[in-house]
Amino acid sequence: MPSSLTVADLNPAVLNVQYAVRGELAIKAEDLRNQLELGQQLPFKRVINSNIGNPQQKGLDQPPITFWRQVAALMEYPPLLELVQDKWPSDVLARAKELQEEIGSVGAYTHSKGIPLIRKHVAKFIAERDGYPSDPEDIFLTGGASAGVSLLLNVLIHPHETGILIPIPQYPLYTATLAQFNGVPLPYHLSEPDGWSTSISEIESAVTKAQKEGIKPRALVIINPGNPTGSLLDLPTMEAIVTLCEKHNLVLLADEVYQFNLHQPNTHPFHSFKKAVRKLNSPIQLISFHSISKGVAGECGRRGGYFECTNISEDVRAILYKMVSVGLCPPVSGQIGVDCMIRPPKEGEPSYPQYKQETDVTHAALAHRTKLMAARLNGLPGVSCVDSPGALYLHPKIELPVAAVKAAEQLGKQPDTLYALELLEETGICVVPGSGFGQKDGEYHYRLTCLCPGVEDYVGALESFHRKFLEKYGGL
Repeated sequence: MPSSLTVADLNPAVLNVQYAVRGELAIKAEDLRNQLELGQQLPFKRVINSNIGNPQQKGLDQPPITFWRQVAALMEYPPLLELVQDKWPSDVLARAKELQEEIGSVGAYTHSKGIPLIRKHVAKFIAERDGYPSDPEDIFLTGGASAGVSLLLNVLIHPHETGILIPIPQYPLYTATLAQFNGVPLPYHLSEPDGWSTSISEIESAVTKAQKEGIKPRALVIINPGNPTGSLLDLPTMEAIVTLCEKHNLVLLADEVYQFNLHQPNTHPFHSFKKAVRKLNSPIQLISFHSISKGVAGECGRRGGYFECTNISEDVRAILYKMVSVGLCPPVSGQIGVDCMIRPPKEGEPSYPQYKQETDVTHAALAHRTKLMAARLNGLPGVSCVDSPGALYLHPKIELPVAAVKAAEQLGKQPDTLYALELLEETGICVVPGSGFGQKDGEYHYRLTCLCPGVEDYVGALESFHRKFLEKYGGL
């Protein structure tokens, strides 16, 4: 008999991959959901997945944008065009016809970098956003921003030698991908007392530490707006980061997937790193990522996104082209989603009133929930929470009683994981422990989304649980 495949036979790098957003808590949440479906009695009536930024997931109330879905429907089934000719807005019909003429069937492969017409549209969007030109040849459409991040980290890393500077707290995609490709994470801490601001001196310290340890810092990851923090960089800080990248010859990886999620746009606007680099006429190498999964679209399942190369040489771009060609092409439905994201209906077009109404409602709901949740969490004993100006999350800090910390140690768990597990088991609310994103020793956090409907009941359950938890472990 041939020997069976065992874990010991697998690539050891994959065994080190951890992804907290879909880790222990998410698995436990699914188990509890199954129990409810089987009719078992639990202390709650439904599981609320507040662990992941998935706006259209079942149980939440963010509906898809009508314009997007109408265009997508016509692309999937072109004969539908004749049936809705006099019923759907003319700009929807025109968009679908334009894309059909360019693409043909959505079941066919496209150019490996993405449909040329859509890359031209992306370049136009970037130029209009930043006030500086963009070249379609610098644009790579991808299966979500995550695919682009994975590709860039893969090509940048020399195993066990290359360091990638990542913010703490960070989105676990980065540590997971670094583990997969044997890169070295070089953490730099964001300043929570200053609204999770980015400190240049922190990054400098991380660079110096790496160099002393014989690790070559190759790239700097910036998540703006922040995940999990929701922080938003101002232009002077961004320019200082660009200057730092020049000094240390770092590739700047700008994760900008939440750029449409702004809760206070008048006082906290978004600026792209492309704009900062061009404004300074800087030669640094920049890769900027965007996605259809966030914003007001929330089309996570379509897997659409792009990255733009700035100051990247032709020979390096050729390598990137070769690597994306291995995967043949990004999902076509995702590429169509990118076109809808960067070319929404304009004022005066038939679809615009409905589009504006739908997106205004979503923006208002997210801003309201974020503000209300932050205020209520800040009213709890031992909790402090930055009121995020962007993204989809809050990342409150919790002071846990000594008895809770000891109980977690006895179970072999992180203290904030114990807190999150008990929260899930008592309320059905699934969050992600701060230990999954990284945090300073002795500090504890959790990340929760601002996507959940019924926010009063939702926050009320969080408040009630927190007080009971403190009473249980002697914190009150």
